[in-house]
Amino acid sequence: MLTRLSALVILLTGASPLFAQQDPAACTALRDTVFAAGHVTTARVVEAEGLPTYCEVRATALPAINIEVRLPMEGWNGKFYQAGCGGFCGILGRADASGGWVNAMRPGLERGYATATSDSGHHALSVVDAGWAHNNPHAERDWGWRSIGETNRVAQIMIDAFYGSASDQAIFQGCSTGGRMAHVAAQRYPDMFDGIISGAPAMDYPGLVATKMAWLVQANTADDGSQILGPEEAKLIGDAVLEQCDAVDGATDGAIADPRACDVTYSDLGLSNQQMDTLMKWREGPRNAAGEQLYPGGIPEGSEPFWWLWLTGNGTGGGKLIPAFVNGFGRYMAFPVDPGPEWTPMDFDFENDPARLATMSAVYNGDSPDLSAFRAAGGKMIVWHGWADAIVTPYKTVDWYEKAAAEAGGEDVLKENVALFMVPGVDHCGILPGPDGINADSLDPMTPLEAWLNEGTAPASIMAQ
Repeated sequence: MLTRLSALVILLTGASPLFAQQDPAACTALRDTVFAAGHVTTARVVEAEGLPTYCEVRATALPAINIEVRLPMEGWNGKFYQAGCGGFCGILGRADASGGWVNAMRPGLERGYATATSDSGHHALSVVDAGWAHNNPHAERDWGWRSIGETNRVAQIMIDAFYGSASDQAIFQGCSTGGRMAHVAAQRYPDMFDGIISGAPAMDYPGLVATKMAWLVQANTADDGSQILGPEEAKLIGDAVLEQCDAVDGATDGAIADPRACDVTYSDLGLSNQQMDTLMKWREGPRNAAGEQLYPGGIPEGSEPFWWLWLTGNGTGGGKLIPAFVNGFGRYMAFPVDPGPEWTPMDFDFENDPARLATMSAVYNGDSPDLSAFRAAGGKMIVWHGWADAIVTPYKTVDWYEKAAAEAGGEDVLKENVALFMVPGVDHCGILPGPDGINADSLDPMTPLEAWLNEGTAPASIMAQ
């Protein structure tokens, strides 16, 4: 009742909803909101340092999608901002706890948006924990696509109940798995979001996490189970790459503008034949016995400083997340019938297993190049990817963009709705700092997306000003 009355006062006085202030009682009253196939668990006013005061609503969309909605107590701009999640998700609001902007609600809340995110439909102990998916097709479905729509549905219910009106614009932002979610949103829910930000999109999870990552693990495992390339070799290789490729783009700046233009000689590094074989397999990406490429590209030149986190470890127990991801995914998520905890990446069969991934690809993937429905709805999409990404290969993103351009009738046509930015020197989602400290904080895709949506100005850069 209080929020409806506030809305009526605004309507009668002509005041902008941007300046409307909500009563704290209206926030706690959201605990009593009734909606189909779900329920509110908590509602409270939160005063957080560096953020506008907001009404935090926790809700569940059945069967098990936990959702957090943050509603500005004053200064709501009338719009909605939804964030994705990383890895296998499972930890509600994890990105906001880190203080960064990737997969976080913070960028929206700072600008006056009502915001929301979810755990994608399950609870997990870490983002590499996939045990929740064991023989659980409903949870796999919710992680794959349904949590996107349900988060939006519940958030819109709360927005209407709190402010007395619906949002008049919606934006989605995500990186890695959140980038996959961004692509899924454009394809499964083409009318839901006016603007989408997709970073380092893991848009083909079975191809990436099952096929490619199993290839990487097998290539780096000796017959006795030992690791072939480690952090010391990674530094040797990285130094050689930088020395031979840094200036190819005309600037000696510690970053490789396009690894496809990089041609490196490794003969003077003292690598063994076995180590060279592993390196070449990492560079080319997965193939079957006939030499057919099973996933676009391999590990790009220039990504070596980040290998410790994703591929080799740091020698003291840190990193090596790729083996952790493929272990969980292969055991519990990749196949129609889960092989279970005894499965390892060494069991992946590159002749037969890629075809077995088709069932779950239909549940998870967002790599269709057909954006016709999203484009017809007038949606705008910024896709960004670091050229130094060692886990989600940038070659897949380039391959998708080229196919999307062909599907749209040419790149000039696609550019009316989709802008691609490939950023030299940037790690996966900008997690680790690259040359001159470049990381996620060096980027700002939100400002150009807002200008595109609200002023019609196509984005020329996503670098933070």
